[in-house]
Amino acid sequence: MNSKNKKIVLQDLWTTKTVVFMIFMLFLSAGMFAQEKKQVSGTVYDNTGTVLPGASVIEVGTKNATTTDFDGRFTLSVAVGGSIEVSFIGTTTQKVQITSATKANIDVRLQNDGYQLAEVQVVSVGYGTQKKSDLTGAISTVKADDLVKGTISSTEQVLQGKVAGLNVIRPSGDPAAGSTLRLRGGTSLTASNSPLIVVDGIAGVDINVVQPSDIKSVDVLKDASATAIYGSRGANGVIIITTKSGTKGVSVTYSGLSSFGYVNDNLDLLSANQWRGYIRQTGNQDAIDYGGNTDWQKAIEQTAISQSHTLSINSGKADSGFRMSLSYLNNEGVIKSTGLERLSGNVSGYQYLGDNKDVKFDMGLFANIDKWHPLDYRIFERAYNLNPTIPVYDANGEFTSVGGTIYENPVEILTNRTVDNERHRLLGYFKTEVKFLNDFTAVANISLEHNAVQGSTYKPSYAVMEGRTEDGYAQKTYAEYTNAQGELYVNYNKTFGKHTISALGGYSYLENIYEGFGAQRSGFVSDAFSYNNLGAGYNYRLGDVYSYKGKSNLVSFYARANYSFDSKYLFTATVRRDGSSRFGENNKWGTFPSASAAWRISNEEFMSGTKDWLGNLKLRVGYGVTGNQDGIGEYKSLSILGVGNDSYYDPVTQTWSLAYSPKQNPNPDLKWESTKQLNIGVDFTLFDRVTGSFEYYSKTTDDLLYTYEVPQPPYLVGTMLANVGEMSNKGVELTLNADIIKGDKFSWNANLTLGHNVQKIEKLSNTTYETDVIYSGSLHGLAGMSGQYSQIIAEGYPVGTFWGFKNAGLDADGKIQYYNAAGAVVAESALTDADKTDLGNIQPDLSLGIGMNFTYGNFDLGVSGYGMFGQKALNATNMMLNDPNRLPAYNVPDDFLNSGLTSSPKYSDYWIEDASFFRLQTLSVGYTLPLKSKSSKFRVYAMGENLFVITGYKGVDPEIGLNAQDGQDQTGLAAPGIDKYNNYPRPTTISVGLNFTFNN
Repeated sequence: MNSKNKKIVLQDLWTTKTVVFMIFMLFLSAGMFAQEKKQVSGTVYDNTGTVLPGASVIEVGTKNATTTDFDGRFTLSVAVGGSIEVSFIGTTTQKVQITSATKANIDVRLQNDGYQLAEVQVVSVGYGTQKKSDLTGAISTVKADDLVKGTISSTEQVLQGKVAGLNVIRPSGDPAAGSTLRLRGGTSLTASNSPLIVVDGIAGVDINVVQPSDIKSVDVLKDASATAIYGSRGANGVIIITTKSGTKGVSVTYSGLSSFGYVNDNLDLLSANQWRGYIRQTGNQDAIDYGGNTDWQKAIEQTAISQSHTLSINSGKADSGFRMSLSYLNNEGVIKSTGLERLSGNVSGYQYLGDNKDVKFDMGLFANIDKWHPLDYRIFERAYNLNPTIPVYDANGEFTSVGGTIYENPVEILTNRTVDNERHRLLGYFKTEVKFLNDFTAVANISLEHNAVQGSTYKPSYAVMEGRTEDGYAQKTYAEYTNAQGELYVNYNKTFGKHTISALGGYSYLENIYEGFGAQRSGFVSDAFSYNNLGAGYNYRLGDVYSYKGKSNLVSFYARANYSFDSKYLFTATVRRDGSSRFGENNKWGTFPSASAAWRISNEEFMSGTKDWLGNLKLRVGYGVTGNQDGIGEYKSLSILGVGNDSYYDPVTQTWSLAYSPKQNPNPDLKWESTKQLNIGVDFTLFDRVTGSFEYYSKTTDDLLYTYEVPQPPYLVGTMLANVGEMSNKGVELTLNADIIKGDKFSWNANLTLGHNVQKIEKLSNTTYETDVIYSGSLHGLAGMSGQYSQIIAEGYPVGTFWGFKNAGLDADGKIQYYNAAGAVVAESALTDADKTDLGNIQPDLSLGIGMNFTYGNFDLGVSGYGMFGQKALNATNMMLNDPNRLPAYNVPDDFLNSGLTSSPKYSDYWIEDASFFRLQTLSVGYTLPLKSKSSKFRVYAMGENLFVITGYKGVDPEIGLNAQDGQDQTGLAAPGIDKYNNYPRPTTISVGLNFTFNN
C-alpha cells in the first residue's frame, strides 16, 4: 500500500473515530440531561385563596401531566430548565419556570377570568371530588353564600328552595321542630324517605350535628348514577355537606344576630263581643257569659326574642392548619314556654408530613347540646274551643277552670307542667391520606357519631290534665345511638395526552348500636321532688319501667371508574356490594351498579362558531340501581318472642308469671327496597351570564316493604313484613342562575329552581301477599271520627291520595249535598262506600325556589322565596270548628255565622283545600364598611323572615307536614297533609346582625 493510500485510510479511520466519539458524547450528554429531573410539589389556589382541586398541571411540550387533589396539591417530576403550565376552567393559565433553584414546594395562584364560572365548581361525589364540568350524574351544589340565612334552628332549613327537586317542608314554627326532606318524591311505604346525609365523608349522620355557619358547601346527589356508590342507603338521594376547614393565613370571623318574632296570622274566631252579639240575636237561654274578654290564641302566644352568635378562628400554613368555631343559639318560640337553646363547637385541623407532603392527617370534632321544652300540642284544640268570655284567671288569681269535654285552660297546660329535654350530639373523625407511586392516594377514615336524648316530665297533682287524676305524674327517658365507621379506599388519577382516567376502590364497615330505657311513676304525696325522685310515687303498674337495645352491621365493597377523552366524552361506572345484618338469611348481600356518560357538545369543532354565546353545552345520561334498608330495621327477618297478655301459674315458685308468645314471623327472604333510575340531563352556559341545567328522570322502586296479613296457621303471627310492592316517580327539573348585570358598581344576580314530580303506586300484591288498599291519613282523635281514615294507598294512585265523598254544595236548609257514583246529587243518608272517589292528593305539581341578589357600591340587597303548587290539604281543624252544635259552649270561626251550614262534620272534599302557596322567605339589606385592609370585612344588615305568604288556604299555614304531629312517623303515612289542630304558628321575624372577618 502506497503512502497516499495509507494517508487516506488513516484519515478515514480518524474521521470514523471522530464521528463515533461525537455520537457517543452526544448520547451521553443527552442521557445526562434526561436524568436531570426535579420533583416539584405545590398547591394551586384561586384569587381568593381557596384551593383548587382538579386543576391541570402539565410539563410544557410533553405529555407529562397530573391534576391537583382535593386539597389543591400536586406532585410532578419535571426536567430542569423546563416549565409547567397550570390551568383551571374559569381562571387564567399560568406558567412556572423550573430551574435548579426552584423550591421543592411552590404555591400557584390563578386569577379568575370570569369565563364559565359555574364550571369552576368542585363537587363532592362520594369518596372524592370532581370538577362540575366533568360530571356525568345529576348533582346540584349550593355554596355557603347561597344558603338560607336567618334564625336557623334546624340545619336542613338552609336548603329550602335552593335545590330543584328537593322539598324541605317545615310544617311548624316550633323552634325545636325539624323539617321533612323529600328528593324527587318518596320511594317507600314503611321506611324513611329522607336522603342520606354525609358530613365530611361520614355517611348516615344527623344533619344537625353541623351548624349552618360551619358549612362550606352542600352537594345534592339526585340520580342513581351518582348515589349508587352508597348502595343500600342511596335510594332517596344523598346530601353531602362539606364543612369549612383550615385555610392558608390567619383570620378571625364573628357573626351575630338578634331578632324578634311575632304571630302574623291566627284563625279568625269569634271575639267575646261577637259571641255576645250572637247570643243576643238568637236569644239562647243556655249560654253562659263568664264576663271575660279573652283571645285564647293570643293568650298562649308571646313575642319571641332570639339571638345567635358564632366566633371562628382560622390559622393555616403550607404544611399544617386548624379551624375552630363556637356557636350559641337561643331561639325563643312564639308559644309560651317553648324555644331552643343550643351550644355548639367545632374544631378541625390538618398536618402534612414528608418533604413532598405525601402524607396528610385530617381530624374533626363536632359537638352540640340542645335544650328545649316539648310542647303539648293539645293546647291548640283547647284554644280554639274555649268560650271567649272565659277569663284566663279567676277572681282569686287562679287559672280559670270550666268543666266540659276538651275544655281545659291552655295557659294552665303551658304553665303547670315541667318538661325538659336535652340532646347531646358528637361526631369525630380522623383521616389519613398517603400518596404513592405519583398517581395513587390511599385514604383511611375512622369516625364515631354519638347521639343521646334525655327527657324529663313532671305533671303536679294540681295540674288539670293527668296531674289530678294521677295524683302527680313523673317520667324519665333516655335514648342513645352510636355509629362507628371505618373506611379504607384508594384513588388513582392519571392524565396522558387527551385521556384522563380516575378509579376508586374501597371497603367500609359500619356498626350501629342503639339502646334506651324509661321509667314513670304516679301517686306523689309531695310535688317537691318534681321528676327527680321517681321512687317517691306510690302507684306503679306493669310497663312503668322498660328498656331496649339493638345492633346492626353493614359491610361494603365499592368501586368507581371515570374516563374522559379530550374533555368531550366522559364515562362513569360504579358498583357497590352491601352485606347487612338486617337482611334475611337468603338475601344477606346486595349489589348496586350504575353507569353514566356525558358529551360536551360545545367542545366539538362544529360548535366553534357558537363560542361567543354558548360557553358550555353538555348532554348527560345515567342509569343505576340503589337501595333502601331503613324499612327493615333490626331483627325483622327473625322469629321473635315477646311478653303476651296471658299469664300462667308456676307451681314451683307458687306465683303467677307472664307468658311469652311469638310476636313476629321469620322471613328469610326479607331484603332492601330497590330503586332503578334513569336520568337525562343537559347543562348549559349562555353568553357567559346564564348557567343552568335541565333534568328528566324516571325511577321505579321494587320490593316495597309493607306489613301484610297472613293466615294462621300456617303462620304463628297474623302479620308479616315482606317485599312486594312497586312505586314509580317521574319528573323534570330546571335550575337557572343568571348574572343579569355585572358592573363594577352595580350587579344583579338571580336564580330559579323548578321541580315537577308525578308519583304512582304500580303494585301492592303478589300471589303470596295480597291487599287491595291500604288506608292512611288517620282521623283518630277528632270528635266522632275514631277509626276513620281520609286517604288510601292503592294501585294507580300516589301516596297521600284523599279518598271520600265529593260534595255538591249546600241545599236550601244548609245541609251538605253529595255526588254518588253515578253523578247524581244525593243527601248524606243515601251515601255508601261505593260512592267514595279520588279527591286529590298531597303531592305538589310544582315546587319553586327563587332568589335575587343586588349590590350597589357597598350596599347589598337579597331576596329569596319558595313555594309549592297543586297539592291538596285536608283542613280537619276547619271541619271540626264549623260544627253547628258548637255554639254557644264552644267557639267557631267568624265566617261560620254567615255560611248557612247546618250539617254536622263529615269527612268529604268540602273540607279539602288547595294548599298552593308562595312564601317570601327572606329579605335582607346590608352595608359593608370600607376598610383599609382589603382582606378584612365588616358588614351590618337587617333581615325579615316569612314576611308574607300568598295562598288561598283558609288555615293558619298552607305548609302542611307529611309526618305525624309527634314527628315519630318518618314514612309520611300516619297523617300526611292533614291540618289537625297542630297549628304552631310560623313567626314573622325581624332581625339585625353584623358579620366581620379580620385577616392577617
